[in-house]
Amino acid sequence: MTYLAHSARPDRGIPTQEYREHVIATRQRAQSNAVNAGRFTPKYTKLLEAVAALSGEFHDMGKLDDKNQVVLQGVSPAKKLPVQHVDAGTAHLLATGTQWHGFAAFVSYAHHIGLPSLPAETNKGDLFLRDENTIATTEERLSRYLERHRSGVEELKIAAASHIELPRPQVFLRMALSCLVDADHGDTAQHYGEAPQVEPCRLNPLMRAKALDRYVDELGGDNDRAIDRRAVYEACRDADTQPSLYACDSPVGSGKTTAVMAHLLKAAQDKKLRRIFVVLPYTNIISQAVEVYRKALLLDGESHENVVVAHHHRAEFLNPDSRQFTALWQAPIIVTTAVQFFETLASNQPSGLRKLHNLAGSAIFIDEAHAALPAHLWPQAWRWIRELADDWGCHFVFGSGSLSRFWELPDFVDPPAKLPELVDAGLRSRLIGNEQQRVRYLKKTEPLNLGDLLSWIQSLEGPRLLIVNTVQSAAVIASAIANKHGRNKVEHLSTALAPVDRERTLVRVRERLQQTKQCSGKAGLSDWTLVATSCVEAGVDLSFRTGLRESASLVSLIQIGGRVNRHQEASQADVWTFTLQPTDLLRLHPSFKDASRVLESMFTENKVSPDDCKEALRREICLSGLKDKIRDQEIAMNFPEVHSLFRVINADTCTVVVDETIKQRLKKWEAVSWKEIQNHSVQIWGTRIESLRVPQFSQYPDLYEWNLAYDDFIGYMAGVLTVEDFVAMGGAAI
Repeated sequence: MTYLAHSARPDRGIPTQEYREHVIATRQRAQSNAVNAGRFTPKYTKLLEAVAALSGEFHDMGKLDDKNQVVLQGVSPAKKLPVQHVDAGTAHLLATGTQWHGFAAFVSYAHHIGLPSLPAETNKGDLFLRDENTIATTEERLSRYLERHRSGVEELKIAAASHIELPRPQVFLRMALSCLVDADHGDTAQHYGEAPQVEPCRLNPLMRAKALDRYVDELGGDNDRAIDRRAVYEACRDADTQPSLYACDSPVGSGKTTAVMAHLLKAAQDKKLRRIFVVLPYTNIISQAVEVYRKALLLDGESHENVVVAHHHRAEFLNPDSRQFTALWQAPIIVTTAVQFFETLASNQPSGLRKLHNLAGSAIFIDEAHAALPAHLWPQAWRWIRELADDWGCHFVFGSGSLSRFWELPDFVDPPAKLPELVDAGLRSRLIGNEQQRVRYLKKTEPLNLGDLLSWIQSLEGPRLLIVNTVQSAAVIASAIANKHGRNKVEHLSTALAPVDRERTLVRVRERLQQTKQCSGKAGLSDWTLVATSCVEAGVDLSFRTGLRESASLVSLIQIGGRVNRHQEASQADVWTFTLQPTDLLRLHPSFKDASRVLESMFTENKVSPDDCKEALRREICLSGLKDKIRDQEIAMNFPEVHSLFRVINADTCTVVVDETIKQRLKKWEAVSWKEIQNHSVQIWGTRIESLRVPQFSQYPDLYEWNLAYDDFIGYMAGVLTVEDFVAMGGAAI
């Protein structure tokens, strides 16, 4: 009898896949993933290879049950396998008894449900890593499964030491599961004809470093600003690369984007690293950085999309029909968000962890590090970063124009650390020269309703940058300004817009700022406001006359200063903090409550400068009370709880396609790439998906289609606000 791993899909012209074929391919792929990652973790190389390969070999052994084969062969019309198929391989691996077989059992057990809670599994006693509903069947039939398995799959000839000291198994297990899941999903996708294997470009750091040098040389300039930028570039490029953790504290406009890349390329060359990651706090900054890197780093004959990949937001799917839309970290240079990067490290889910093994052996720039994470998440993030640097061959640079050195605070790090600086104190002191004169920080004392806010905005010099804490508030304010003063008086930028529309808005904003600069004498050209969320708070090369920031953290307020009077067009400019009243459909964000309290106290004590950010962060983490809870759950290997607690954005979001053409192509089973999905979709809270009854694509589970109004001004909020207005007037909620 020919045993099957996957049944046929006649509706899509997909044939059956033999069990032998899938298992051998998965084992080989998992082993290859482990070998490639294992080159950068000498302590665990053989262990990772053995665990990945063994879990790859036995992950589907329960499919060999007669009842499951009836379904897979198409004899039964059932849609699901009647016998849980993971328990058999887990049981076999646990029975073998060695440490590395035990790790393989843990990984195999997790390849569908995710990494479990070790305390919860231990409390199950004899049911440790077992399915109580299947265990009796497995025990009765295990020898039969193994005989069938061996009839088609030759025994793996690989070994590791019987016991390896593994003081921190958490990251190791995530890496091993990543190797397995990528292999399993990749082979299945290839069988389904959805994911052709494309060999990624090589990093080639030496040649890209030379290309970057040429790019920077061509920028030229002989004014003081250009000379300072060149000094920063050379300091970063020529710095030692022996340590694995660096800081780069360099003011606004000093060229960190290219300077730190020069350092990362040198580190990659010196340490033989295979990838570079640039981690940014907000999605809209990605396009700006990617544009620079594609101009500066491409070699002759290369496609820019294969060399520098933008990874905006999560499009991770476990269901086989939707896996083709999963974004993986395979390119030599990946520009991604802090949400993507850090929530991947914290994940216990197979879809989220699938790309993690590609992180080993990477140079990583955490840009605008002050804004990358909420304060209470940094202690655990720092532990993962140290482990990636110590055990997985990673090289880190933390950068910001207002760098908060949390690693020096005992409240964050135990023991505190000192990182080498890429920009020395003398150069930095010269760079910040008159920085303190560029902006001043002011506080509006009374909370504002929508009418008060609009009147106040009009009294301030333009162009103005107004940042609020929620997507809904941004849309409400932008719409109100447009209705009262005209659409030409306002621009709107938030994650309510799909990436393609955010990019178009940014282009328009830059054009308007340039017109304002060139025609400063013309009345009306400066009288407009960009209403945004924190996605333009940091890292964007924009310069406004006045800044307004709904109360959040001190670091956020300081960062707004980097978007105001950026090039010192005026002798001094104002940046305001204010609070909103939750009326007129305005929404407050609960996540900013502690940071806002700290900011209030910092104003009271007249401590509102970049040098005070470290103290503000210390106070925020003391208020949060979550630092030790995450640490304790990670140490206990309670993976689901760590995944739940470590949320950069404290909400479960879903990928929702808003573009009509993409939606129609998906419904017709036409080929759509993950990049197209990413660029033409938005992330919407799961609770809002439910309340608005947004439908899934029937062919692609967990991928949704927006069925309300969407426009290129306020995005999906055009549909939401229509519903909110209806409910506010007494209508029933959808």
